[in-house]
Formats: sequence, structure tokens, C-alpha cells
Amino acid sequence: MKHIGNLSVAKGSTKKRKRIGRGAGSGHGGTSTRGHKGHGSRSGVKSKVGFEGGQMPLARRVPKFGFTNPFRQEYQSVNVATIQRLVDESKITDGIVTPGILYALGILRKKTVPCKILGNGELTTRVMVTADKFSASAIAKIETAGGTATTNG
Repeated sequence: MKHIGNLSVAKGSTKKRKRIGRGAGSGHGGTSTRGHKGHGSRSGVKSKVGFEGGQMPLARRVPKFGFTNPFRQEYQSVNVATIQRLVDESKITDGIVTPGILYALGILRKKTVPCKILGNGELTTRVMVTADKFSASAIAKIETAGGTATTNG
């Protein structure tokens, strides 16, 4: 029977932790596990990301080479085979394909990143596709199937 004198915490509800700064008898008194002197022993210590205690950081040790174009335009790619699959699964019924529709169906992950239609696979259904960019093979396959490929903007 539970009385106020013998209540205990539920098993597994608490973690065993270091009780720092509770006297010399605790084993974690004195410097409270911070060591003697130095940057980390002071209060309010903050170090920069990648700081390695004064050692030359990895980001500065590794040689730098190459070039990253800051103006590179990334595209989300959709193959004509994917469009054909959506038509076959009756997810596209009216024959109109836009980035908004592809985003709503979960084909495109981000609404803000432009979409490019690629020509991988076969397309047998007549569809009107609107996208930011098309590959030459995608335009050929869409027009061969009797559809249109319209570029945004």
C-alpha cells in the first residue's frame, strides 16, 4: 500500500545524471568537471562552429580548389514516363499538366524551384504540358503523341 512516506518515482521515468557542483563528496565538486583555467572553465563560454581548441580547423587545413557558380539554376526534373504513369493511374484526367498539378500530386517536392520535363520513357497520351524548361527529346515525344509543350514566361 502506498503511503506518503514510501512514494517513489515511476521506473524508467528519470535518467541518472551528474549532479555538478554539490560539494567535494559528490565527486563533481570543486571545478565542477570543467578542469582548471582556460576558455572552457569560464562561465558563458561560447566557441565558434568548427573551433578545435586552437588547432588549425579542418575547414582551413583542407586544400581549396574548383569553382561554385553562385548563379546556377537548379531544376526539379520530371520524365515523360512519369506523366504517362499519372495518366494511366487516372490522376491526370483532363490532359493538362502544370507544375502546380505535379506539386499537388507529390511529384515535385518544392513549389518555388522551377520544373524541367525530360524525355526519359514513352508517352502515348495527348497532353498539354506547361513547364519552366523542356529537353529536346521531351518536346519531340509530347508533340509526337499529339500534345503541346508550353514554356512558362
